[in-house]
Amino acid sequence: MWLLLKYTLLYASVLALVALGGMFSERSGIINIALEGIMVIGGLMGVVMINILNAAGVPVALGIILTILAAGLAGMVYSSLLAFSAVNLKADQTIGGTALNLLATALAVVIAKRINGSDSPKISYNSTTNKALCNLDFTFQIGKLTLNWFIVVAVVALIAAWFVLYRTRFGMRLMSCGEHPQAADSVGINVYKMRWCGVLISGVLGGIGGMAYIVPAVGDWNFEIGVAGMGFLALAVMIFGQWKPTGIALAALFFAVFRAMANIFDSIAFLNAMNWPKEIYNMMPFIASMVVLAFTSRKSRAPKAEGVPYDKGSR
Repeated sequence: MWLLLKYTLLYASVLALVALGGMFSERSGIINIALEGIMVIGGLMGVVMINILNAAGVPVALGIILTILAAGLAGMVYSSLLAFSAVNLKADQTIGGTALNLLATALAVVIAKRINGSDSPKISYNSTTNKALCNLDFTFQIGKLTLNWFIVVAVVALIAAWFVLYRTRFGMRLMSCGEHPQAADSVGINVYKMRWCGVLISGVLGGIGGMAYIVPAVGDWNFEIGVAGMGFLALAVMIFGQWKPTGIALAALFFAVFRAMANIFDSIAFLNAMNWPKEIYNMMPFIASMVVLAFTSRKSRAPKAEGVPYDKGSR
């Protein structure tokens, strides 16, 4: 039971962070299909920074903060490519996001091989089971439950996202650009600027989410597999959560339960007795997303202007 709770909270924090990122982007009017690629770049920078800071002997608390900031910054820089193509060039947002997903994995593999000085795309980094590798420990203990700091980051991000969207002028302006950009522009709101902000915030949260997915569970990562579809699952969480922070939090927990089963099915008696291969459990969250979206997508209400390039000259 404790193991199921541990992995559920771990994956829920990843999905919540990345889905919140997608929410900010789409609330501004930009479809961010590139979340998968942003996660890869953020995770890559995070693990590289872990090894750099470990070699420099940085204190644990400072090292955790710096690596999370580095992952977020890398995600923001990478997402700026989407913002430039979608906002400034008015390119097709779906095609641009897909291209960035393909580029991210290829770029991560090249960088990983360069770092290793070999043909291996794996990078070793922090692991709670291998203290000889790194002394940056992202976990903490509450009773019998082992948690990691990314869960705290996700909770803070959820609260901050709710407050920013519904209690600040910035949030109201951001949402107006995703609903009716012409009306927003008519009252003096810079639609281009707000959409840039939405995509960059998306990049920060997606980059941190990528690191949150890669770092806590294992001691090395093969960047040839990217982030194994978690970015696309986060999109399903965002849609199921109706582009709202509270809905995203609940949807993230729902899908995280299915994702956690792939890790611990052999520790749960009735699941282990079924003798299903692990691949079945790996598919469960994606099957669940298709079933849920099939029944709920008709009632989903996306921002009206999402995916539509804004032209200041057309009213």
